[in-house]
Amino acid sequence: MPQDHATPSQRPKLRLVATTTVPTRWGRFTCHAFEACEPNKAPQEHIALSVGEVVGTDEVLVRVHSECLTGDVFGSWRCDCGAQLHSAMDAIASMGTGVLVYLLGHEGRGIGIGHKMRAYALQDQGRDTVEANLELGLPVDARSYAIGAAILAELGVERVALMTNNPAKQNELAACGLHIVRRVPLETTPRAENLAYLRTKQQRLGHQMDQLEHQTDQPEQSDAQVGGGPLLGVVSDEQNSRSSNGLANP
Repeated sequence: MPQDHATPSQRPKLRLVATTTVPTRWGRFTCHAFEACEPNKAPQEHIALSVGEVVGTDEVLVRVHSECLTGDVFGSWRCDCGAQLHSAMDAIASMGTGVLVYLLGHEGRGIGIGHKMRAYALQDQGRDTVEANLELGLPVDARSYAIGAAILAELGVERVALMTNNPAKQNELAACGLHIVRRVPLETTPRAENLAYLRTKQQRLGHQMDQLEHQTDQPEQSDAQVGGGPLLGVVSDEQNSRSSNGLANP
């Protein structure tokens, strides 16, 4: 499970390294690079991509995304990370206001790229993603999201619509002082290559993925754009509801 929530005395210290403009396929974003220092860890750099006016905005669409080299860069279908990243960028660009925080050091739920490949090899032999980590003597999830909350606070973001399927992420960000007005589900179209992985995340890690309830064991193969487009909804944090109320293509 994710690391314990940071106490006020353990909150990461941030240093803004640079701010610049980055043109992307989704439009022009302001890119902020931060260096974060956490207790007993080497300094780590992270970035945040923002668009529109986020300071003092009543509700900012936000994605706090964990680094995934294989999914985000190479388009691997073993996970849903790249599809989620693209869907989040689609949603933020469509909204015209929002922030994507990209947390480095989160590869393989925090175990690193080499260990992730070792875990993949065990999954090739029939273990699921949880069993593989445990067999290697590694944590199931070593990530902390305290830096994400600190970056959003540094950018002046106060109230967010958080794009996530992961209750542990939502709970930790809230515990770090982020006001989450509502959860925005970020489900992607399952593939044969990642269906078992997605079901493990749902059944063993508690991820909220309602689409899987109606998914057959043999999803249709497709060469369409990664993720098949965003499948977004809105969930009220206050009501703790898992139902969508219509923010598909915000």
